[in-house]
Amino acid sequence: MRIDLLTVVPEMLEAFIGCSILKRAQDKGLAEIVIHNLRDYTTSRHRKVDDYPFGGEAGMVMQIQPIDACISRLREERDYDEVIFMTPDGETFDQPMANSLSLLDNIIILCGHYKGVDWRVREHLVTREITIGDYVLTGGELPAAVVADAVVRLIPGVIGDEQSALSDSFQDGLLAPPVYSRPAEYKGWRVPDILLSGHEAKIAEWRYEQALERTRRLRPDLLGKK
Repeated sequence: MRIDLLTVVPEMLEAFIGCSILKRAQDKGLAEIVIHNLRDYTTSRHRKVDDYPFGGEAGMVMQIQPIDACISRLREERDYDEVIFMTPDGETFDQPMANSLSLLDNIIILCGHYKGVDWRVREHLVTREITIGDYVLTGGELPAAVVADAVVRLIPGVIGDEQSALSDSFQDGLLAPPVYSRPAEYKGWRVPDILLSGHEAKIAEWRYEQALERTRRLRPDLLGKK
């Protein structure tokens, strides 16, 4: 999988993609993540990528020219399954969406900034708009990093134990059950006996019951989607 990240502040993404799971995926050749500085694509000799909005509204708007130039060049090199724009008013990112995106070959993620992007970008260049929540951030870099991380970790071979990703919260519509590790007792706090029993069927049943109970208590809205 290849992910191209379009941004005006590449330094916000460089450290993130160079460590942990994303770095491992790239080292294994399972993912390629490329950052593009939109200032490299502007025709402005001052490397400007924003300007005042028509109509006199406050704030600055990302111009269409550098965004179009970058996307057009990338599309000349390969086909893209999605061109995603990270925006507060997009469709909400969730685990099923991460699952579907992880099956794609090439995606572009455009990080918004300032007051937003020229609307023509959204009308003519973007295929999908995504948000990570109902709030506004300084730019789309953090949301883009969230999407990249959630998607790449699902690619087969990225995580050593692939079953680990399959048992994450939301994969089956439920929150994940509690997990424990050694020691079995600490300060009088004991690991549930069932987890020490070695009885796989009963352990699986216990985990499902715990996941269901946690979901009912903490996220009952998820049960309505099942």
